[in-house]
Amino acid sequence: VQLQASGGGLVQAGGSLNLSCAASGRTFSGFAISWFRQAVGKEREGISVIASDRSTYYVDFVSGRFTLSRDDAKKAVYLQMNSLLPEDTGVYYCATGPNLRANYYRDEGIKVSAFASWGQGTHVTVSS
Repeated sequence: VQLQASGGGLVQAGGSLNLSCAASGRTFSGFAISWFRQAVGKEREGISVIASDRSTYYVDFVSGRFTLSRDDAKKAVYLQMNSLLPEDTGVYYCATGPNLRANYYRDEGIKVSAFASWGQGTHVTVSS
């Protein structure tokens, strides 16, 4: 599976963006899809995951502001980001991972090492 993230841009604090992750190649319906972000000078961190059963998990600092959805027919996953904060600035990546329910990732964390296929990132800049 090859992934391509898009939809990033420059937005003011409080604004919204909708990121897309499009897949090519064989179907990704059997994978969990996660979004990671990486700020300048910081490590890449997992922020949300959607399993094939559409269960979702969000880390605390995006919960209530970000919403995941997936359309397996279109081979796409979407990340709706609302109430954006300057600290949301970074490069956002999508990746495929083991088809485990979201509560597994809630318990174990969304770890970079668990995700195999990565898309090219999309830049998000939130101005204050």
